[in-house]
Amino acid sequence: MIRRREFSLGMLGAMLAGCRDARPTTAPAAAEAPPTNVPKRVLILGGTGFLGPALVEQAQAMTAEVTLFNRGKTNPHLFPELEKLRGDRNGDLTALEGRQFDWVLDTSGQIPRQVEATAGLLADQAQRYVFVSSISAYANLSVPGVQEGGPTIAMPEPYSEEMPQHYGALKAGCERAAEAAMPGRATVIRPGLIVGPGDPTDRFTYWPTRVARGGDVLAPNTPDDAAQFIDVRDLAAFILHTQRTEQGGTFNVTGPTEPMTMGGLLAACKTVTGSDASFHWVPTPSLAEHGVAPWMELTVWVPPDDAEFGGMSRVSISKAIEGGLKTRPVEETIADTLAWWETLPDARRAQPRAGLASQKEQAVLASLLERQPSSAA
Repeated sequence: MIRRREFSLGMLGAMLAGCRDARPTTAPAAAEAPPTNVPKRVLILGGTGFLGPALVEQAQAMTAEVTLFNRGKTNPHLFPELEKLRGDRNGDLTALEGRQFDWVLDTSGQIPRQVEATAGLLADQAQRYVFVSSISAYANLSVPGVQEGGPTIAMPEPYSEEMPQHYGALKAGCERAAEAAMPGRATVIRPGLIVGPGDPTDRFTYWPTRVARGGDVLAPNTPDDAAQFIDVRDLAAFILHTQRTEQGGTFNVTGPTEPMTMGGLLAACKTVTGSDASFHWVPTPSLAEHGVAPWMELTVWVPPDDAEFGGMSRVSISKAIEGGLKTRPVEETIADTLAWWETLPDARRAQPRAGLASQKEQAVLASLLERQPSSAA
């Protein structure tokens, strides 16, 4: 079973680790939107981690004038052509005073007081505000089909800003702060697992790289188990699309738009890489018996019967699809992720941040196959 703290740690890690990786080098997908409401001035709070660069590049493609606000500590070499306002969301917002923007894209808010202060300051200086939250804000992810109106996690009592323990509750609090500061002008985006070139967590990257190595591959439970994720470039495109079409409210944003399974994902990895991988689908109880963890070792996957997160890979995205969400073929994400991975230093690739260690995988497979052959494909 996954526990809330473990899941929150993974989601928080995606956000924080994103500050350490360079932007992806592959071209972003173009957002499909009517040629109206084209922004002149876009402010991105953050902008140099994982999602931020994808937003910058696509906003620039709209001919928008992009400004970044951050501390200047994360990849400060990126985007030398842009205006960069320096400050700190924990107290120094001076650089934002008196500035006018069409859209504010908040990719860095973690704590409600940060969003309350920033959105409150910009309420009279900006037309629209986007807060990038997370599906971890939901109070109940145990069942499939969670929709945007589902209850979110209440703030802890007594109040605490401890991370990652209260990550979901704090994200939910940030959402409320954005909506309160800019009622009717705020859009809340709740992504699932964000993947693609530049991914700092390696959770998705594990499967393309593992399948590329070929041989016997430990696969989770059954090929029919659901898988959900969103390419960072498709997420950026949808965020900008909602603003061009002036769509407020809350959206679950994950994918693909056509339902995906773990079997489909691994088969696509095999097709793209041309490897000789043979998949051994090991039931959840056997995985647990051998100490193989979902999400952080067998990445992307969550047991469908998990008491707390069984529905995490089956979140409803019907509202986002109706709102214009488009997702690229998974094969493209796999190929681009592998191409990006090969550009990283050897030392970085030698120490993946998620995935099942090779020695452990082979030991578990040997033990299981000796006792009873698993289902191989």
